Amino acid sequence: MLINYANPDMVGHTGVLSATIRAIETVDNCLGKLYKVAKNNGYILIVTSDHGNADCMIENSGMPCTTHTTSPVPFIICTNDKIKLKKGCLADIAPSILDIMNIDKPYEMKGKTLIEKK
Repeated sequence: MLINYANPDMVGHTGVLSATIRAIETVDNCLGKLYKVAKNNGYILIVTSDHGNADCMIENSGMPCTTHTTSPVPFIICTNDKIKLKKGCLADIAPSILDIMNIDKPYEMKGKTLIEKK
């Protein structure tokens, strides 16, 4: 299952801090519910993003920031298995997800898995 919680991104583009906070709180609530279902059923839950946006709401000039940022994105894996992650970059997320799914990485993918092997 793949879910895109676009709330923080879409609302972040408005530059309205209070609305963005509410959007993030809504996503946090939804992720909490999803986490409980995943944990209770032995599913793996992966939380990530492709860019920042709501992490920077005000430019140095004091004006609203309504663009994507280049801040590091989260890569959180919730599983009953013990998984240790290496540091990496955005290009490493898809290969890591394929690794979790035991699917070979296509040659065209230049990233590497972040999953540390035992």
